[in-house]
Amino acid sequence: MDTVEIKTLIGQLARLDCHSMYLNDFLLTWEKSDDEIKATFLAAEILHELRRKNISCRIFDSGLGVSLFRDQSTRTRFSFASACNLLGIAVQDLDEGKSQVAHGETVRETANMVSFMTDVIGIRDDMYIGKGNAYMREVAEAVKQGYQEGILEQRPTLVNLQCDIDHPTQSMSDMLHLIKSCGGEENLKGKKIAMTWAYSPSYGKPLSVPQGVIGLMTRFGMDVFLAHPSGYEVMPDVEEVARRNAADAGGRFITTHSMAEAFEGAHFVYPKSWAPFAAMQKRTDLFGQGDHDGIKNLEKELLAQNAGHKDWECTDQLMATTRNGNALYMHCLPADITGVSCTAGEVAAGVFDRYRGPLYMQASYKPYIIAAMILLSKVQSPADQLANLLEAGRPRMC
Repeated sequence: MDTVEIKTLIGQLARLDCHSMYLNDFLLTWEKSDDEIKATFLAAEILHELRRKNISCRIFDSGLGVSLFRDQSTRTRFSFASACNLLGIAVQDLDEGKSQVAHGETVRETANMVSFMTDVIGIRDDMYIGKGNAYMREVAEAVKQGYQEGILEQRPTLVNLQCDIDHPTQSMSDMLHLIKSCGGEENLKGKKIAMTWAYSPSYGKPLSVPQGVIGLMTRFGMDVFLAHPSGYEVMPDVEEVARRNAADAGGRFITTHSMAEAFEGAHFVYPKSWAPFAAMQKRTDLFGQGDHDGIKNLEKELLAQNAGHKDWECTDQLMATTRNGNALYMHCLPADITGVSCTAGEVAAGVFDRYRGPLYMQASYKPYIIAAMILLSKVQSPADQLANLLEAGRPRMC
């Protein structure tokens, strides 16, 4: 992309109403307006193109990005670190086991103590229903009050790096992948995407990926099919968000218990395992009661339940039923690959290998999406800031 094309994108960003993102958090995609969603995609693409042209994107001379991961992570952890570094912010991981949280320090106190020179806080808390997103909002309120009281020199903004409800950095990266693959968001209307459950030999995968997908992609006039065996429902509230989005955008949101129905004629497929909503609620209750034996028994039950649906696998045969037999296969990674990472899993090895390049490309957008979320929350005039970076043309690497 040449300089003129980048200026065109910056012009498009300038015409969007994204002012309310300033000093605000990014917690759920469906809390953001259409302009704010589009602004995030545009800012991500502009940052990506600036880096491709070896132009520094550092808008900070100093500052800190604090990351708190209460669940394991590879892509999102490194994407957050890369995004902060791209903008000139150092990263510090908050290890609660090595902090005073282990000694009973309150959320309000911890939030303020780690935020004296902090510009952004990224949190992953996806293990327990009703807990993760609520915790993020508690932290956000604590630092907002600290800023208003003059304790903090700046108001750190929060980025949801995955919670119990949504995974906005993932779904936004997925959507940018589709936009780029189709040559623009205007080409997505009427396209069919199958967000389907798939078999996994592991237990307790979060609901936030399928929920994030149906909560975002229904906004673009797509035909979104959510497929899963009976008993593997997602949160009813998020399904309702998807239905409203589809109605507003002129697309469809369909639920089915047939993987084959979801795949038939699909332009995009996203086979991914998740735990049933009811089971995750039960797990949260057991955790609150300190019933560790109950959690172990629940795990055994769910593994046995999963084992009854090993036929829910993305195979060459199913892929052949998609649009022209070459739908774009998607996954948030890591996938459970049959015969590679497990005996039986979400996807056949041949399918996964065929789409390895596009899968890695899908993941590659996440650092830029996170950087865009940070930029839009920290800069009052993001289009002007990006135009200044382009004009200055300071080399990232000499």
